[in-house]
Amino acid sequence: MAKAVADVNGDDEGGFASDGSDISPSLGNFPLFPQAGCPGDELDQCKFPKADRATAYVNGTIDARPGYFALTLNTSVRAEMTATNHTALYRFTFPATPVSPFGGNSTGPLSPLMLVDLTDLPNSRINGTASVDPGTGRMSGSGTFGPSFGIGSYVLHFCADFSGAAVRDTGVWINNRAGSQPKNISVVQDGINVDSEILPAGAYVRFTAPESNNQLLARVGVSFISVDQACSNAENEIPDFDFQGTLSAAEDIWRNKLSVVSIDANGVNSSLQTVFWSGIYRSMISPQDYTGENPLWESSEPYYDSYYWYACDLMAKTALTQQ
Repeated sequence: MAKAVADVNGDDEGGFASDGSDISPSLGNFPLFPQAGCPGDELDQCKFPKADRATAYVNGTIDARPGYFALTLNTSVRAEMTATNHTALYRFTFPATPVSPFGGNSTGPLSPLMLVDLTDLPNSRINGTASVDPGTGRMSGSGTFGPSFGIGSYVLHFCADFSGAAVRDTGVWINNRAGSQPKNISVVQDGINVDSEILPAGAYVRFTAPESNNQLLARVGVSFISVDQACSNAENEIPDFDFQGTLSAAEDIWRNKLSVVSIDANGVNSSLQTVFWSGIYRSMISPQDYTGENPLWESSEPYYDSYYWYACDLMAKTALTQQ
């Protein structure tokens, strides 16, 4: 259910892509964004809306395999991520001195800011709420969104916790302005800010310099039931922010899933093998395991569903079956 990846402009139907595809996106709810520090150490000099904070990644830094994704931004922030069933775990490594995305130092101390945005990839948010705990830095909230190529709407909840640095200040933001008061925000449809122009809003936490290796961990649980269940999912699945342990468990699960298939690759070129194994991998991506997460009933029976366009799932399987 939780799939951690970096979002990109343009080829955004699944979060991260670089193949020039152009399909209507879906999901990508409640994105986080890391900044090593605000220029001049002034809060409003950090970037908050999508369009303002968009940052290029460094070519050659992408590391992608089942259970793991990583890249480096041109701000010298390294982002690594893995996941359990309902929870994503991120490890951000910051430069000792903040770097501007436009080149040069950011003229401020290392004081990481993490924001959460009440949005999704297709900007389908209808309404949303977010709040932040000033003591722990926990950010949580909910949003109502539209599905991909469907009708109606769905509600999703999130719960984000952090480890590795002390909380410096917290608050909420709207458009390109942030403030330490209040600690919660709500946005609703207003008939003006719609589609790609929905009003940007969310919450933020600013930290002191990380305690070890300039690294900050972020754990984000999600649920279709409630904020409390999103928090419970995260706490139960990743109780101690153990990135390597969580990654190893995810890789073991993928090895087990893929181990039922074996091939005789004699005489088969590597590119065809890549397409084949990619098809196998993607055939297991959707639909998702939503067991215990259907708001219409309570049941422990296995339940799989998807709020993504099933044609994309079909295309993944077609690439596999046509080899």
